[in-house]
This record gives sequence, structure tokens and C-alpha cells, in this order.
Amino acid sequence: MSVTEQTAAATEELEVWIDQDLCTGDGICAQYAPEVFELDIDGLAYVKGPDDELRQQPGETAPVPLTLLQDVVDSAKECPGDCIHVRRVTDRVEVYGPDAE
Repeated sequence: MSVTEQTAAATEELEVWIDQDLCTGDGICAQYAPEVFELDIDGLAYVKGPDDELRQQPGETAPVPLTLLQDVVDSAKECPGDCIHVRRVTDRVEVYGPDAE
């Protein structure tokens, strides 16, 4: 992704979700962005909503606060399971993660 595309993505509303089928339970995401990710008792990572509740339904998303964008992007890049997906809310195009172009 070019710098221009990254800048555009950063100014748009983004959401994040985790594919638990691919999650290794490593916890790197929760280390980078504990406000957004948390490991549950099943050993898998989930996203947390603004209400701090885990989003446990498959494909369920949480907003990415602009102040935490870099931490969420780093989580997606470092995830050993390649299971963190960050996409634009407007058109649902993945901008960070395994399916990003």
C-alpha cells in the first residue's frame, strides 16, 4: 500500500475483526493493542467494542480508534496466524491484513 493510500485509509472509518479459525492464540495483538484485542478463556483472540465487551460472533467487527491505528496495524502485521483484518467501513475493502491489496 502506498503512502497516499495509507494516509487515505487513516482518515476513513476503519473496523477490525479476527478470523478465530486461523488464530494461534499467541496474544501478540493483545500486547500491541489491549484496548482493541483480548484473549478469551478459549485461548483465542477477539476484538473488543467501545463498550469493552468481546465480539465473539464470527466476523463480528469493532471500530478502530484513530489513536490506536498504528498499534492495530502492527498487530495485523505481526500476527503469526494472519487472522487480523482491518477494513474500511464505507466499502468493506481490507486495507491491512492478509487480504489487503
